[in-house]
Amino acid sequence: MRTEPKPTRLDRIFARLDREPQRPVLDVPRMTRHRVVLFGATLAFYLTIVLAVVTTSWLVRLDWQAMLFRPYQQWPEIHAFLDYWVVLGQRGPTAVMVAAWLGWRCWRQHTLRPLLAFGAAALLLNVTVGAVKYGLGRSGPHYATEVGSNEMWHWFQAGSDIFPSGHTANAVVTWGILAYLASTPRARRWLSALSAVLSLSVGLTTVYLGTHWLSDVLLGWAAGLLVLLALPWLEPNIASAEAWLFTQRDRLRERRGGAVAAHGSAMPDAVVPDAVVPGSVTPGSVAPEPAVPEAVPVTLLPGAEEEPAPVRETVPPAAARAPRTSALLAPGPHTTRSERTPVTPAGSRRPPHTDRLTRGTAAPAARPLTGG
Repeated sequence: MRTEPKPTRLDRIFARLDREPQRPVLDVPRMTRHRVVLFGATLAFYLTIVLAVVTTSWLVRLDWQAMLFRPYQQWPEIHAFLDYWVVLGQRGPTAVMVAAWLGWRCWRQHTLRPLLAFGAAALLLNVTVGAVKYGLGRSGPHYATEVGSNEMWHWFQAGSDIFPSGHTANAVVTWGILAYLASTPRARRWLSALSAVLSLSVGLTTVYLGTHWLSDVLLGWAAGLLVLLALPWLEPNIASAEAWLFTQRDRLRERRGGAVAAHGSAMPDAVVPDAVVPGSVTPGSVAPEPAVPEAVPVTLLPGAEEEPAPVRETVPPAAARAPRTSALLAPGPHTTRSERTPVTPAGSRRPPHTDRLTRGTAAPAARPLTGG
């Protein structure tokens, strides 16, 4: 009785990682009324933070209190851990990790939307946050010069590009894009809460390390959230870019296929003619008449006699000739190499030596030496 082999755990893992046979219908977020209201509220919060810092309000005093508190001196035991934790907000490492995951999703779902959405969000984040950073020119806590000042408009000083916090905004967009591209509402809710906690923890870590003001973290969180909320407006552009890329891919495949077909038609299978022996004619063909050289007029000297013309011998056609027998082949039927019986030589292969004795023969008596 033959039984089917039981699949192992590794087989089940590879079955889950296999590509889906058809392109699934993804739930693309739309710009609903709820999202528009949330976008407007976040934008108002963003402008309020900027106005509070520019006018040196109570938020700036809170920034200085948190800075002078020096959290890294109050809890030095967690400093080493937070040095690694803040990497979750750096643009380079996080972008590589998230892009690798989204690239696998693109391959599995036969779509380019995850990577294109992530690229659009990263581009929008860099443009908006970078413009505000260099436009306001706020110096960080390590470069502050006057206690109680908002440290604004320092465009040509070192460390004057920290408002809003790039770590916080990048954490919101990088980890929030996973929630934005989630395939189920439940996964979207869980990933949204996880990305919010992760981005706020990264921002507070920068306050602990003394690299950002507290207002920088709040503005960075609002800047990243605005980018995620504005992504549905970019979905038509993302769909157009995806369709254009697939069209270019199909055209490239057609060009390659046409080039291969043209190359194959230009070089048909070569027909190798049979070996033609001079003077022989293939069966079913007519022997060509030998070419007769044209007579060349010869001028004879006075007194010389004209030689008689040579008599041409009539050659019978090739079909009437007897087949030639090769002198190098022995007469009789010839067998192939595999049908031949191997012949083992008898006797020893060593050359004969006169000074050696055959086995079993007694040696002659030793001859006595003469002398002493």
